[in-house]
Amino acid sequence: MTSERYVFPHKHLLGIEPLSPQDITAILDQARAFEEVCERPSIKIVPALRKKLVVNLFFENSTRTRNSFEIAEKRLSAEIINFDADTSSLNKGETLIDTAMNLEAMHPDLIVMRHSAPGAHALLARHMKASIVNAGDGAHEHPTQALLDAYTLRKHFGNLEGLRVAIVGDIRNSRVVRSNLWLLTRMGAKVTLVGPPTLVPQEMAATWPGIQISHDFDAVIPDQDAIMMLRAQFERGTGAYIPGQGEYSRFFQLNPARMKQAKKDVVVLHPGPINRGLEITSDVADGPRNLILDQVTNGVPVRMAVLYLLSHPHGEQVP
Repeated sequence: MTSERYVFPHKHLLGIEPLSPQDITAILDQARAFEEVCERPSIKIVPALRKKLVVNLFFENSTRTRNSFEIAEKRLSAEIINFDADTSSLNKGETLIDTAMNLEAMHPDLIVMRHSAPGAHALLARHMKASIVNAGDGAHEHPTQALLDAYTLRKHFGNLEGLRVAIVGDIRNSRVVRSNLWLLTRMGAKVTLVGPPTLVPQEMAATWPGIQISHDFDAVIPDQDAIMMLRAQFERGTGAYIPGQGEYSRFFQLNPARMKQAKKDVVVLHPGPINRGLEITSDVADGPRNLILDQVTNGVPVRMAVLYLLSHPHGEQVP
């Protein structure tokens, strides 16, 4: 008797939380196939989304994520509309639902959205026929960032299960950490959150019971396979939770002295943008153990995989 063929079961990617380990593996495996497309010496395009309309709807500033999605869409041969929220009718009082209904009239197939309000994507998904991809919503989730982080780690180590990962810094305000917690714990990694007590909500241990929480970076470093540094998000009020930037760097900066305490094969990640000299020094960020630019590179095939699977849930062969 043959086993039942796996079919990607989701219409939207609103977060990592709804994904099973099999769903996550399917995305990462599909990304590997698209990485081969991206590495071609000449034609880096496949017609997988030909005649599909993708709308990029960004209500928050973004460079890496928006550019990465747009490159992914072009490599899949999609038709693209970039919606500029700053010059839209939202500035004239139009609601998000009004905007959604106007977009619906254009019959888009996929909408990639970044929004400051947690849950905005779920609201959009209830009112539109298009598939919605969450490119970041407030401090809630950033699923494709977690997927590209996981892809980068799996590519380097071969597996995620049993991997020891420390996520360090502004935990309170990070949507990246929440998506990574869902993904890494679901795939069997051992996660430790590190930061000052004011920036690491203790209630997170109730949502993810298997995680560890530490306020002593030096004590945690020697056991880790990977260290993911987070940006201090002063635009979200981080400054109110720390006594000062100098004090913060003293205890939670990844620098050469702390790297000497780590395993020789430890790797360093950062979702960007980097506050050089604050949470990480330039010699570490640019050093031989960093995978930061790998993360940026891997974002394109991972986002290609997400767009493709949402458009082709039955897994047709990539042309």
